[in-house]
Amino acid sequence: MTSKIIGVGNYIPSETITNLFFDQHVFLNEDGIVLKDNNASITRKLQKITGIEERRYATSNQVTSDLGFIAAQAAIENAEIDPETLDYIIFAHNFGDVRFGTVQSDMVPSLAARVKHLLKIKNNFCVAYDVLFGCPGWIEGVIQANAFIKSGIAKKCLVIGAETLSRVVDIHDRDSMIYADGAGAVVLEANCDESGIQSHLSASYTFKEKDYLYFGKSYNNESCPNTKYIKMDGRKIYEFALLNVPDAMKQCFDKSGYPIEQLNKIIIHQANEKMDEAIVERFYQLYDKPMPDHIMPMVIDKLGNSSVATIPSLLAMILNGELEAHQIEKGDVLLFASVGAGMNINAFVYKY
Repeated sequence: MTSKIIGVGNYIPSETITNLFFDQHVFLNEDGIVLKDNNASITRKLQKITGIEERRYATSNQVTSDLGFIAAQAAIENAEIDPETLDYIIFAHNFGDVRFGTVQSDMVPSLAARVKHLLKIKNNFCVAYDVLFGCPGWIEGVIQANAFIKSGIAKKCLVIGAETLSRVVDIHDRDSMIYADGAGAVVLEANCDESGIQSHLSASYTFKEKDYLYFGKSYNNESCPNTKYIKMDGRKIYEFALLNVPDAMKQCFDKSGYPIEQLNKIIIHQANEKMDEAIVERFYQLYDKPMPDHIMPMVIDKLGNSSVATIPSLLAMILNGELEAHQIEKGDVLLFASVGAGMNINAFVYKY
């Protein structure tokens, strides 16, 4: 027995933030010194490296659990199930509900509990909990749901990935331009035929790599030093990802038993277009194969990096026919993969 996806949903926030939004920002380096390049040059460089032209932000009256609820509703409707039949609701995020104009994270009760309440589920044995696992959190939630289903203690699970990263960025840090808001969700169900999750892999690199992504003070030295924002060592993350993610993907794919020629799509965390392309190219090099055309759908150019939401959002867009160049047909073999804070890496192989 394994588990298969029977419903998908996402929520793309309505506020489109183009690169022009950052024209009036004062970008500083770690020492609080204004960067030499002007903002137009900074944004051009960002777009060239990451591929990001625009991103989406939640409206001022929305928080992460609101976005997750909308995506969850869509997935449940797509699955055509009664939400009362759900055994687990697993909500992957990293910063909880951060209200607009504030800096305080709210995680009690869990975001999963909040979504269950909004869904009006009365079943007390539908267990709701959160996963904090960096950007790979949604994949880890799927792996956990699959374990519950394979063990026989669950038949249906809802896995949500949502984030409002726009609320936790330092406006003086040029890396703030990368981040975005969004939500995606899937419903998984027990399955006895050959479709569904075929293999999975997870790893946490913490000995040297723990602080490649972290919470740190603003680059503006006049700001309160006790107020923290999302920070990253971009160069170290890039090098770490290229060194470790392709091998993890290969280990996971080899466990599935499929030959590399049968792989139809790679659904990878939309972190950085240049980095993702390099990861997938190196993955195929491990098989002495060139990277095929149209193997890796990308939407980071319009949606930015919304952390745990990128993969389930992208999957929903493909299955809902919103990306002309990419389709998923019955029998297709997919490889999902992510890397992020922790430093965590995970992947799973799925037969549609």
